Amino acid sequence: MSAKENTLKAGRPSVRNNKTATLASIADVPTMKRVNFDLSIEEHTKLKVYAARQGKTVKELLTEYVAQIKE
Repeated sequence: MSAKENTLKAGRPSVRNNKTATLASIADVPTMKRVNFDLSIEEHTKLKVYAARQGKTVKELLTEYVAQIKE
């Protein structure tokens, strides 16, 4: 046996050149991107109250708003 056969390799397992398709790569689900931003306490409260009055979450409100933006 040569020394090369028994040596450990450094690196992350997720970086391997595994070209097999995963469920995520073949699904019709779009890739998502997280968006974060800061609001004052007053602005946050105002947004939460508005969302509650609409019967929606803040995420639902903002997602609907972005979907309405014309390109």
